[in-house]
Amino acid sequence: MASSAHDARIARRAIIAATCGNALEFYDFVTYAYFAIQIGHTFFPSTSSFLSLMGSLATFGAGFAARPIGAWVIGGYADRVGRKKGMFLSMLLMGAGIFALALTPGYATIGIAAPIIAICARLCQGFALGGEVGAATTYMLEAVPPERRGWASSWQNSSQMVAFTVGALVAFMLSLVFDDAQLSAFGWRIALLAGTLILPFALVIRSSLPDFPAHAETPMTEAEALSATPAGFWRIVILGMVIIGTGTTTTYIFLYMATFAQHTLHLPAWVGMAGDLACNGAGMVTAIIGGWLSDKVGRRPAMIWPQLGFVILILPMFAWFLGAPTVAAFVVVNLVLSGLGTMPFSAAFTAVAESLPRGMRARAFALVYTIPVTTMGGSTQPVLAWLIEVTHNPAVLAYYMMAIACTSLVAMLFLPESAPMSIRRGHARGVVPA
Repeated sequence: MASSAHDARIARRAIIAATCGNALEFYDFVTYAYFAIQIGHTFFPSTSSFLSLMGSLATFGAGFAARPIGAWVIGGYADRVGRKKGMFLSMLLMGAGIFALALTPGYATIGIAAPIIAICARLCQGFALGGEVGAATTYMLEAVPPERRGWASSWQNSSQMVAFTVGALVAFMLSLVFDDAQLSAFGWRIALLAGTLILPFALVIRSSLPDFPAHAETPMTEAEALSATPAGFWRIVILGMVIIGTGTTTTYIFLYMATFAQHTLHLPAWVGMAGDLACNGAGMVTAIIGGWLSDKVGRRPAMIWPQLGFVILILPMFAWFLGAPTVAAFVVVNLVLSGLGTMPFSAAFTAVAESLPRGMRARAFALVYTIPVTTMGGSTQPVLAWLIEVTHNPAVLAYYMMAIACTSLVAMLFLPESAPMSIRRGHARGVVPA
């Protein structure tokens, strides 16, 4: 079984299938973020645009509350019966949440039932994603040899950016075709339902995957041996939570940029969508580069150096943009900062996941991922909207991003190296392993 898990053909098919489903689920989850203003008008009508936006963002954040529960339930299920079955279950639940949200009439039609159903749909989506991230990341990690884990697990990160990119492209195209009233009435529903078009295809692909046992009889790696001790385990868990929590917070800051452009800078809707398209396109590419690089030089260098560059550039880039908020400047800021800010986290995902004990990896990684996402990522957009409203200073977004990025960098400095010894030896000699 171990040899078949490392078969190149099976590994490629496994990664493609897992990535396809992961991207689909994240597409539908984050499309909500792109249309936060329009969805607010549908479910939370108010004479105050700020209150309507806050109601919409709070509903977006409600999806995060269910993530740890999904991580525990679906992650544990994947550890017991197989990663594939965990991924299949999470996709079914995500599909149910998508249809419920997209097809629910607005407040003007069914009154208070509309926001209640919307919140329940978001909770269902959050529950599904909580389990998905553990099962999918673990599946991709275990489908390849240790020397290729960085590249393989980078598709978990990149597939999110693929989803963000496709979602931004759909939103951008809809913003060109429809006016604001039409986007609020039905445009956002089209964007959500577009993701369901490939749901049957993705379910068929996942059902055809081979499955790998959580307790495969392969030698324990050095990283796994470290986490076998209580001190080593909690070191990985705590640092992993900080890194993943800050990374996710940064991602949702970038997702907020479309709302920031419209609500704070009063730019047209298509400008915000174009910036998000550039942001996510850059992250999609650099996520793969970061994972590939971690297989060549080790996890720590592939994390630390790009993150340091990101920290250095945040304030100068925002000062330049806010000094003259043009369309070109908005796109460039998103392109450069997202590219650098995404690159370290493929190595980080790999380092944390491969350091966790194999028999509990899906649940443990899902919890390490979802707990900080719930406490940090879920509050990001409402907090940003509130800070900007209170301070009347758009630059507060840059300061918030800077603080988060610095926290992440410190945690990366303390995370142990988990790459196989062959990678570390090759890097030390200046030789790139094949």
